[in-house]
Amino acid sequence: MRAAEIDEEFPVVGIDSPALEAARLLVEHSLPGIVILTTDGQLYAVLPASQVMGFLVPSYVLDDPLLARVLAESIADRAAEKLAGRTIRELLPQHPLTLPTANADDTIIEVATIMARLRSPLVAVMKQGKLHGVITASRLLTVTLSCGLIDNRQLLSNCGHAAIV
Repeated sequence: MRAAEIDEEFPVVGIDSPALEAARLLVEHSLPGIVILTTDGQLYAVLPASQVMGFLVPSYVLDDPLLARVLAESIADRAAEKLAGRTIRELLPQHPLTLPTANADDTIIEVATIMARLRSPLVAVMKQGKLHGVITASRLLTVTLSCGLIDNRQLLSNCGHAAIV
């Protein structure tokens, strides 16, 4: 089975989109992350939701997590204000990111390797230099488990295996 056969359409945002809008998209669709495109439609980043949470936490707390215990809840209540009025571009690191991308013809094992190595909950599937779709960890696990649970005497063509007799 190839990446293009299991990828799905996925919400994307532009790099100059409001950060708060992107956070709302994550929440409203229960997304594990978000795909960010440049102004000309090229893939720029795949941002896990956990990293968005990192934008909400003050840097001094990230440096010393013990401080999280002593912060007043009022600070937590205002955390989302850090996103207001800012674009995604402003929140991302300036240095190039290693993008969790797979080619449309990559196998599910290759996709799983990319996902595990980069610790990303989603992988962007590229075909001819364009975003074809996205594979989430949940989708990949579903496909992998369904392939492993099929009776071995059957032809496992939908999982890319030869028949086992």
